[in-house]
Amino acid sequence: MTEQKLIITPKRYTEESQVISVRMPKDMLHDVDKVAQDTGRTRNEIILLGLEFALRHMEITEK
Repeated sequence: MTEQKLIITPKRYTEESQVISVRMPKDMLHDVDKVAQDTGRTRNEIILLGLEFALRHMEITEK
């Protein structure tokens, strides 16, 4: 299986944003913060890019 990579591109969504709350493991948040630091993006941008990538590439299957 070919490994897919998250390629960081300019912002796609331009609509009004809404604040939400989400729980995540501390070690995952640490990884997100490391990517943000390494790329010069904010934590929020990294999380949104990851969600956008997941939405475009997910496959929903029946049980």
